[in-house]
Amino acid sequence: MTTDTARFAELLIAPTTGLNTPIWLPLLRLLAEGEPVRLGTLAAASGKTMPEVVQALAAAPDTEYDDLGRIVGQGLTLRPTPYRFEINGNALYTWCSLDTLIFPALLDTTATIESVSPVTGDTIRLAVDADGVRHVEPPTAVVSIVTPEDMSSVRSSFCNQVHFFTSADDAQGWLKTHAGGSILTVDEAHRLGTAIAETLLTRGEADQPEPVQHSPHCC
Repeated sequence: MTTDTARFAELLIAPTTGLNTPIWLPLLRLLAEGEPVRLGTLAAASGKTMPEVVQALAAAPDTEYDDLGRIVGQGLTLRPTPYRFEINGNALYTWCSLDTLIFPALLDTTATIESVSPVTGDTIRLAVDADGVRHVEPPTAVVSIVTPEDMSSVRSSFCNQVHFFTSADDAQGWLKTHAGGSILTVDEAHRLGTAIAETLLTRGEADQPEPVQHSPHCC
């Protein structure tokens, strides 16, 4: 792998991304249930106050909401993207290919993943669980990676450039138009995703307050 895994993992979860781990991890688990998440529900699940939740979400401008103000996406999303992510019978989506390799470890679950090459439109299918990649079709599939300097909008600066391709040859056109970009095998990308997941879980465990009691009428 050409990317320094530890350094790159830190880049993706740096404060400039707006990612608040003690709030984001509970949000991820709630979104995994396949329903929009109310702010009050997130506050209770994270043990944070409503002002803390609102402030954390404001620092992550890519967060997706429905017309009722409920959260429908932040990395894991209820809205269709090119990265279908099925867990526990729920058809969900992610913002990028690397997300699909990170979330099974964060959620301690098995995921069936389906995506398409942005070049050929050919389908890539994977099965990933908390311990590793169990199946890749085609076996030559690769993942594109970028290392942007500005991560204040992680979706536009990073996620929108991180795809599955059917092979390294399939990705050559992308490489020519993305200076500094690189290609990883699925196993290499999974190792990177595992490093990110482990760092996030460690941070989450370090900040585990008692749940805050909220009125049942809140939000």
